[in-house]
Amino acid sequence: MAQLRGIRGVKIPVTDLARSIDWYGEVFGFEVEWEFADADEVVRGVVGKVSNGATGLALRLNPEKARAIAGFDPVNWAVETRKDLQEWIEHLDELGIGHSPEIEASIGWLLVFNDPDGLEIHVYTDESHGVDHGDRPGYGRRVDMAG
Repeated sequence: MAQLRGIRGVKIPVTDLARSIDWYGEVFGFEVEWEFADADEVVRGVVGKVSNGATGLALRLNPEKARAIAGFDPVNWAVETRKDLQEWIEHLDELGIGHSPEIEASIGWLLVFNDPDGLEIHVYTDESHGVDHGDRPGYGRRVDMAG
């Protein structure tokens, strides 16, 4: 089997395509590169890049699915350091978007906020804090791969 090299992109269902294009543009720097029209020529999906090409993002008009996953967190967006996470907090504050405080998560630090449809967005640091929270409910713990 060939090895995966990463994630090409993330596809998110939305209830209002224009609103989501604007929101993801303001928050993540999303720029539409492709649009997908149905046989009736109505555009119901777009694809582009976020954060200067860090990854691809597809938005698809699908209100039923968008409502079904509201409150779920299917993606952890990565930043390198805790300082980068602070810059995200400042960015969201400037946009007036509510968010969690910085959270000391299982491995690193985490920031949580919601898109317009209630999808929970996580921004997580690659930088580790070195604290073992494995005994706390809801936190991750290492798995012994040898045994």
